[in-house]
Amino acid sequence: MIELGLARITALLKNTPQTWKAIHVAGTNGKGSICAYLNAMMRASRVSCGRFTSPHLVDRWDCITINDSPVSETKFRHFEELVKERNEEQRLGASEFELLTATAFEIFEAENVEFGVVEVGLGGRLDATNALKYKTVTIISKIGLDHQSFLGNSLEEIALQKAGIIRGKVPCVVDASNHPSVLEVVSSQAGSLGASIKLADFRSNNLKGKLGEQLEPHQQQNLLCAYEAFHLAYPSHTMSIDELLSVGANAVWPGRLQSIDIERITGRTKPILLDGAHNPQSADVLLNYVEKRIRIHDKPVTWVLAASAGKDISEILKVLLRDGDNVAVVEFGPVDGMPWVRPTRSATILETIDNIGISISARQDAQADVVMGLNWASKISDDGPLVVAGSLYLVSNILKLLRT
Repeated sequence: MIELGLARITALLKNTPQTWKAIHVAGTNGKGSICAYLNAMMRASRVSCGRFTSPHLVDRWDCITINDSPVSETKFRHFEELVKERNEEQRLGASEFELLTATAFEIFEAENVEFGVVEVGLGGRLDATNALKYKTVTIISKIGLDHQSFLGNSLEEIALQKAGIIRGKVPCVVDASNHPSVLEVVSSQAGSLGASIKLADFRSNNLKGKLGEQLEPHQQQNLLCAYEAFHLAYPSHTMSIDELLSVGANAVWPGRLQSIDIERITGRTKPILLDGAHNPQSADVLLNYVEKRIRIHDKPVTWVLAASAGKDISEILKVLLRDGDNVAVVEFGPVDGMPWVRPTRSATILETIDNIGISISARQDAQADVVMGLNWASKISDDGPLVVAGSLYLVSNILKLLRT
């Protein structure tokens, strides 16, 4: 279950020193990519670094990495058990995410990392990760409407929750492409705490021309946010523009505009695009990429789609789909460690497509059979563009299939 608040996590971490310095990343979109870029910059500068992101993609422990490598299952379960015992002894009733956060912080401490790059789970102000003791830099990525039932119904309300990670006299890097009202809320929060603001804007930076051909605009923004934060956290390890480009080109963040080969599953020889776009903002980013690099004029795009229950998927579908496209709808499987996450019924997704008035050329309701959905999509696409999207949990299902 999702239960925001800092009392339980603070009690769990009461005797955990947290001697490492933290870079804390909040926002609606781009958080994971910024963390990946930061991790790559740290490692390029030979700085020991732990990273904690969520949700996990394949195994529960792959959300915690030390110096590029996910922690082993043995190490993860050892520290997880210590945290769970503490939770039971103190009768805290900590949530699954609070237990996971405490486990990550314990591992960082045991591994003696110099920096911890930590992604907010939900919101910011009351998120378990906000129990960090020693923040060096905070980052606010692109903010949009998501998780309104927890964070508020307006951009300004959501921005206030995200800006809750800002600490007094700790510099904050902000994605300058945010709506002006978001920037105003974040700036006001920072000003009240005496924290400086650094706006990251690739449009006014000399990165614009050099990155234009390699990275999409949102990737350029995320990379620049990471670069500005790294420079603030570690000014003695400055990086040249060429080094930055190399880091950006080589940093890998699975499930975001990822080209993958599914020939072993379906026999399709051409790669497909895998993206966890699950809100209107990330869907818009995905669509721009598809229209620019994937869609072929004489062929429709074939989509394999899923969504988490409780989401308003109509806006996502309006952004992604075009008349004449093909759609296979599926339901992702159980999410390890996150029993509250459920898929939207595949039939509901098809009903929503009909309700918003998009004329689909061919459709398939594969329900919980993701392999069936992929096989159908591979055949109907006839080597044309094929995109899997709508949920990071569907991304996880696909990556697990490829591993096995």
